[in-house]
Amino acid sequence: MLPKYQVVLQWPADSIDDYDALVAIENLLIENLSSDNRTDGHDAGSGEMNIFIYAQHPQKAFEEVKSVLGGHDCWKDLRAAFRKVKDKPFTPLWPPGLNGFKVS
Repeated sequence: MLPKYQVVLQWPADSIDDYDALVAIENLLIENLSSDNRTDGHDAGSGEMNIFIYAQHPQKAFEEVKSVLGGHDCWKDLRAAFRKVKDKPFTPLWPPGLNGFKVS
């Protein structure tokens, strides 16, 4: 079944150490997300880094992410949003009250 949504996890980034942390976080997600949610790589640049996840149900996928990363140091800086695959506008998921989201 083709995924309906793309969930994006985003953090600020400004060093190679941030990139190494991104890869470690992505590996945690690969190891712990259910088969309904599939990581689809990452990118970094323009002061941000992102992990992409394909999901059928974005809110459920985010709950899984939260259960994996909620106690991790990275959680305090996390921003997250989702959109339908191939659509432009993102719907913010985290943190509460986030009004806009974009991937540079």
